[in-house]
Amino acid sequence: MIVLLLGVVLALVIGGCVCVVWASRGGPRWTRVVATLTLAAGEMVRASSRRRGSSNNNSGDDTSSYDG
Repeated sequence: MIVLLLGVVLALVIGGCVCVVWASRGGPRWTRVVATLTLAAGEMVRASSRRRGSSNNNSGDDTSSYDG
């Protein structure tokens, strides 16, 4: 069941990316709507990860311990 859910989410993400590219090349109106929704969802995910990262002491960019 989880695999099916992840497959649906992946299909939606890929479809949204296709609509963003298609809309940037002058696609039909519905692709522009889907592209706008996709970009807005991406901004929400980015904002939530920034909020989560700022409340946490470890930002995930710890490259100082890399020896190689």
